[in-house]
Amino acid sequence: MNTDVSRRTFLRGAGVAMALPWLESSGWSRASAAPQRMVAINIPLGFLPAKFFPEDSGPNYRLTPYLEPAAALRNDFTVISGTSHPSVDGGHSAEKSFLTAAPHPGSRSFKNSISLDQLVAQKIGKATRHASLTLGDLGLSWSSSGVAIPAESSPVKTFAKLFIAGKREEIAEQRQRLRDGRSIMDTVLADARAMQSKVSRLDRDKLDQYFTAVRETEQRLNKAEGWVGTPKPTVAMEIPKRLASPDVVGRLASFFDVIALALQTDSTRVIALGGNNGSQVPPIKGVQQGYHGLSHHGKNPEMMRQLGLIELETMRAWSAFITKLKSTNEGGNSLLDNTQVIFGSNLGSASGHLTNNLPVILAGGRYRHGSHLAFDQKNNYPLPNLFVSMLQGMGLEEEEFASSTGTLRDLVTRA
Repeated sequence: MNTDVSRRTFLRGAGVAMALPWLESSGWSRASAAPQRMVAINIPLGFLPAKFFPEDSGPNYRLTPYLEPAAALRNDFTVISGTSHPSVDGGHSAEKSFLTAAPHPGSRSFKNSISLDQLVAQKIGKATRHASLTLGDLGLSWSSSGVAIPAESSPVKTFAKLFIAGKREEIAEQRQRLRDGRSIMDTVLADARAMQSKVSRLDRDKLDQYFTAVRETEQRLNKAEGWVGTPKPTVAMEIPKRLASPDVVGRLASFFDVIALALQTDSTRVIALGGNNGSQVPPIKGVQQGYHGLSHHGKNPEMMRQLGLIELETMRAWSAFITKLKSTNEGGNSLLDNTQVIFGSNLGSASGHLTNNLPVILAGGRYRHGSHLAFDQKNNYPLPNLFVSMLQGMGLEEEEFASSTGTLRDLVTRA
């Protein structure tokens, strides 16, 4: 008799359906079958390189001030230097290309391509209630047609979306809204198709892009309707506190708490989180100037000191998040073992709007961590190679992504 229990098995009775938690009797508890996940985090104003990058490479590198908070985790992450996205320039505009590597994001003719998270979501998103989550103040996610996917900027609303159930009548209304939305798209799509024979070649290309976007939206609606009646997970965490917008680190930490729960409950397996580049003064002791202004320090010692305080707190929040994933047991492994977390920035130096030598850390997943992989500071190694490695780490048979030339050299998977 087969006693395996599917993750999507439900207890049903009296009109109520309750999802079972992860059980040891389910086959996924073996390390080889555990679900693989990915989290991508971008801090758009970068980090002071001297405090972020180790001076020495390899496994015996000395921890820098920004890596000190994660000293106990050094065998759970890899520091990567000397990488960038080929042909991605444009200063702050490079944020649009952090997960896509699409060239020249600052140009007027720029057209983006699919982001790493959305490519993964296309492949594995059907397994969870939410194919992916796009979070933060600045969205990182782009569809296959190069359309920006709106980001949820509130940790409170994200928590409610994931874990707070609606009343029966609210669920019925949501189901009807989904059906109405699909009906509206059917009508619009029919109108657009009727135009195809009447427009120029350029306009037909635009219509093709439009059709692709509509199809993707329709697929999301179909998926959403299928989950409307499925109970949301119950979690012990209280709703996050609402934090003022200047509290960039507090909001980041709040998002990290919600993300950890989303992964633990298998609400999604793909998450992209964009940080804040605001000009307000963060509530951090010793900081008197706005975050964005400090990032353009021009090597002013006092400005760099204050910026260092913000960046150190950001690293502490990241370290606490990685620690939480590591301390969460999942079928004999930790949640971190089953989750790749890429943490970095689209700017190597915000002060000079430079898009080379990007600060990058890869944590978790099934890699042999503990090293500093140092590539050429002048002729940067292509960062998209890391994306190919991550795709393969998710179990996807992908050999290239954007301007990649292969997988990331010297990044070794565990047996």
